[in-house]
Amino acid sequence: MEKYMPALVVGRERGLPSVWAIYIIAETAMSSTHLQAAVKLQKKALRNAISHRLRQLSPQSINEQSQAITERILSLPSFKSCRSISCYLSMPSAEATTDAVIHEILSSGKKLYVPKIKTADGTMDFLRVYSADDIASFLSGKWGIREPGELWGEQRRESILTSPSETLDMILLPGVAFDRGLSRLGHGKGYYDRFISAYTSSGRSKPLLVGIGLNEQLLDMNQVPVVDHDWCLDVLVTPREMIVREDLADEQTGDSK
Repeated sequence: MEKYMPALVVGRERGLPSVWAIYIIAETAMSSTHLQAAVKLQKKALRNAISHRLRQLSPQSINEQSQAITERILSLPSFKSCRSISCYLSMPSAEATTDAVIHEILSSGKKLYVPKIKTADGTMDFLRVYSADDIASFLSGKWGIREPGELWGEQRRESILTSPSETLDMILLPGVAFDRGLSRLGHGKGYYDRFISAYTSSGRSKPLLVGIGLNEQLLDMNQVPVVDHDWCLDVLVTPREMIVREDLADEQTGDSK
């Protein structure tokens, strides 16, 4: 009979949980390729399970949870002090809405950038948003998410990746699932992980990574499988609590882990 041995996924330099155990069919250590494939299957299974759970939520529940999340985000000292921030534009359903956060960002005079998927090469950039009227003009793109056009009026929008002098202080990230070790499971395309890697490889400091999750998306410690190219969060905000990286806890308010 084949023997199931635990394989360890060890994070490198990105604040990953030190160990996440998965079970694989092996007598000895797996190759990196096989390990990546095993983690990919686990991610897919977890993504399907949580997505099914989220589809059962009523719009009222999502709206109430989103309001509580917004209050927590606005209370963060790092949010109050940041000058430039990226925030996702929420899907029509199954995730926390960000309309109120975006309104506060714009009304407080901070620079707002939102994701833009480049269909030609599958990369993601962040483009500048200038006003509420600007957002109202956006058309829906992939997954029903509003996206900015490349132009604002007759001018090209500011782009984070193509403008080395532009920096981000904070990124508000969506996800399918999160755990108490601050691991994040996205939709499987790797957009955010690749963007953060590209951004930091340009010599700019890593922005504060703040995940936004509904109660139904939060799992226990080390329940989200990760590999070494997955970026972990600095802060996770849910309706009931904030989970903060230990070395940042004194800088934040509210509950920390």
